[in-house]
Amino acid sequence: MPATVDDDSTASSSAASVERLRQLAWLIDNAFRLPGTRFRFGLNSIIGLLPVGGDAVLGVISLYIVYEATKLGLPRSKIKRMLTNISIEVIGGSVPIVGDLLDMALQANVRNLAIIDEHVAGQR
Repeated sequence: MPATVDDDSTASSSAASVERLRQLAWLIDNAFRLPGTRFRFGLNSIIGLLPVGGDAVLGVISLYIVYEATKLGLPRSKIKRMLTNISIEVIGGSVPIVGDLLDMALQANVRNLAIIDEHVAGQR
């Protein structure tokens, strides 16, 4: 059955959405590199230094990615995995110093983007 204009515009819209989420996840989790190493970190590591409020703000941003994933049609099981990643990062991130290291290591937004990518690739 040939693709319709609506199918093409929906696919284009989904691709644009995934690309925006990719840029957001990269900015939050991987935007900077520690000189002389392969170690990457993002705004998450900087904003997360603010006691309590920083992790709350980052949690809201991460939930936006989940919201967009639901609009892309991800099944509940994948949404649940994404929410688990966020929960671990937000709860763990609230522990001073150790939590910031956990944020850098876990990179929940990049992991969640991989879940979105897996889903979108499976639809093609």
